[in-house]
Amino acid sequence: MDSITCIKKPITTELEDFRDLFDSSLSSSNALLDSVIAYIRQRNGKMMRPILVLLVARLYGEIRPSTLHAAVSLELLHTASLVHDDVVDESTERRGQLSVNAVFNNKVSVLTGDYLLATSLVHAGLTKSHDIIQVVSSLGQDLAEGELLQLSNVSNHSFSEKVYFDVIRKKTAALFAACTKAAAYSVEVGEEDTEFARLLGEYIGICFQIKDDIFDYFDSKEIGKPTGNDMLEGKLTLPALYVLNATQDARIREIAFKIKEGTASMEEIACLISFTKENGGIEYAIQTMNAYKQKALDLLSILPDSEVRVALETYLDYVVDREK
Repeated sequence: MDSITCIKKPITTELEDFRDLFDSSLSSSNALLDSVIAYIRQRNGKMMRPILVLLVARLYGEIRPSTLHAAVSLELLHTASLVHDDVVDESTERRGQLSVNAVFNNKVSVLTGDYLLATSLVHAGLTKSHDIIQVVSSLGQDLAEGELLQLSNVSNHSFSEKVYFDVIRKKTAALFAACTKAAAYSVEVGEEDTEFARLLGEYIGICFQIKDDIFDYFDSKEIGKPTGNDMLEGKLTLPALYVLNATQDARIREIAFKIKEGTASMEEIACLISFTKENGGIEYAIQTMNAYKQKALDLLSILPDSEVRVALETYLDYVVDREK
């Protein structure tokens, strides 16, 4: 049995229910909006975040309609943030496919993102849970704050791992934590179990983002973004931050400042990537990612043996071992 099949096994029926609800939420009578949404749906991935919502809910009991609406709400909010991010970052590609703003334009992209966000809030309301509505609303704030923190850090002439983790906690980790926390709320578990679920999601999200950042140091069409794409946007991630602080190499630090300012050449970006690889940056990032994976596994080890626990452990393996 491959890992994705193992992950989905405890929630096969409910995942189909989710897909039906998600698809119906995106129907529109507006021809332009419908064509943009159809384009977005072409690149629907493995739905790892909704799967996490369903698995955590199943961990505590039966999946309810509120669970499905929470999963749809969070996936729509996530999709809206990606559409908006591509406009902000002036990206023309996402996961090997042209971005919405590249195919249509910025105005259409922003308005489509707004529509997805509004639909997300509709489904949050349909959970009839004040707690889940609060989770979705707070996530929207966190994602925006994370983007602004990342933008402000570009002009900051320090190479801080703390700021790096502040950004990914506000962005990726907050999204995964919202998935697991909303799942717990949807099946009405107690405060201790809800916090357990939230923390599990946060650790998974940190692992997910570090893995994504590692991809940026390698050239692969499978990954769907060119090498050094983050650096082209002025972003220095964990592998580079480690070597910049560990080596204190003046020439490399000068290149890093130019990357932050957006004035570095492709040759200079390639130089920092090579330097990072040669000086243990990738190994350090992998070690850090595995430390957070172990924290998540330690949480899961408290649970009794079950098909859902195995699925969640396999989910963690997939996040860390995936190739794109």
